[in-house]
Amino acid sequence: MEKDHLLYSRIRSLRSRKRIIRKDVEKQILKKYKRHKEVWKLRRNTPLIPLEKPYQKGFVRFFVVRDDVKRSKDGDFFENLLKKINTEMYSDTRKFLKKKRKFGRRIYVEKEQKTANVLPWEWNNPKFGLTERERQYFVKREYYAHNNRLIKEYYEFIEPWRFVLRVKPNIITHYKPLDEDLEREYNALDSYLNQHKVIGIIQKTIYGKPNKWRDKYKRKTNVRKYFNYRISAEELAEIFTDGEF
Repeated sequence: MEKDHLLYSRIRSLRSRKRIIRKDVEKQILKKYKRHKEVWKLRRNTPLIPLEKPYQKGFVRFFVVRDDVKRSKDGDFFENLLKKINTEMYSDTRKFLKKKRKFGRRIYVEKEQKTANVLPWEWNNPKFGLTERERQYFVKREYYAHNNRLIKEYYEFIEPWRFVLRVKPNIITHYKPLDEDLEREYNALDSYLNQHKVIGIIQKTIYGKPNKWRDKYKRKTNVRKYFNYRISAEELAEIFTDGEF
């Protein structure tokens, strides 16, 4: 009888076995996720090698401070601000055109280029380095993200007229060597982690719930139940008669 009791105590239930399998899968995904970040850093930190003969590959377009703004007393201020929100665009020609359909015909129009928007996590990040004066030139905007079904925020520069676009040849002077084994491992990990089920597990176990608590979900004072206010009518009358208000 005692042997039978020990035998049955060692047999796990169906729910316990499923939980063990799920935990093992999550551990394997977490292990591959960490390795994916390590390989990504190795690829990114691969040192560049200078070319013997630099060559031109198309053109690059970017923003510069206008000449009249640069000559003003705030020239250095906007130079430093532009370094944080400048953007670059590449093209095979100087015209920077793209195809667009209009009235059933395909026409070429100029590509639109704007300064970079500041994200909420960059707004107060000391590494990004926005000063109090620089924050005065931004306005807070909101947009609806269809992928996440969330209303997201960003900060937009309100005086883009202070900058103008410049085009120059894109000269390639260095190249990054590729490690075949490292690239093969990175592609395999990236393909595995981008699966639909794996993305859901990563979002739940690593990142957690994406929706943060917002003020609009908090209960307002005027909609609370009457029993939340413990002061009685008699106590309220005594307060007014004592002249505390």
